[in-house]
Amino acid sequence: MTTTTLDPHAATTPRTSTWAVDPAHTDVGFAVKHLMISTVRGRFGAVRGTIRLDEADLAGSSVEVEIDATSIDTRQEQRDAHLRSADFFDVEQFPVITFRSRAVEAAGAGRFKVAGALTMHGVTREVVLDATDEGRGVDPWGNQKAAFAAETRIDRRDFGLGWNQALEAGGVLVANEIRITLDVQAVRA
Repeated sequence: MTTTTLDPHAATTPRTSTWAVDPAHTDVGFAVKHLMISTVRGRFGAVRGTIRLDEADLAGSSVEVEIDATSIDTRQEQRDAHLRSADFFDVEQFPVITFRSRAVEAAGAGRFKVAGALTMHGVTREVVLDATDEGRGVDPWGNQKAAFAAETRIDRRDFGLGWNQALEAGGVLVANEIRITLDVQAVRA
């Protein structure tokens, strides 16, 4: 597989390309402190989206992603059921998490910032993803692939996810800061 890195200053033809997120090769993960001492990691197994990439001017690019909130997986079924409940994601009322970019800007070689609206639990807030272009390649069947990684941090209370329990020794059961990571592979449409 050949790999090239996106150069936002290079003139390419065609200028704009459309990429479909490949759910089988994409990971949407999160990490949160538990009991103030350890980290619980989880992921969402069902994701779809579209990346429109303006290769000559990143400002013309856009990202739209939908995540099935019911697909949450922390490797512990009782915890997952609690996270799907009204205490957290309330998936019966809010089954989808969405992200729609409003701005993409270069932030160094192969790096960029993607600002947009994250909607979760019926609440929309602006977030900024620190992203990197991980390269391009062609799979054995001739499909053009692109890979991107991104990360951000949010305060879950900003999205109405405020459930918690105080600990006898001080502190809380679940931290408020959530680290979100995305490893995305997309196929050219």
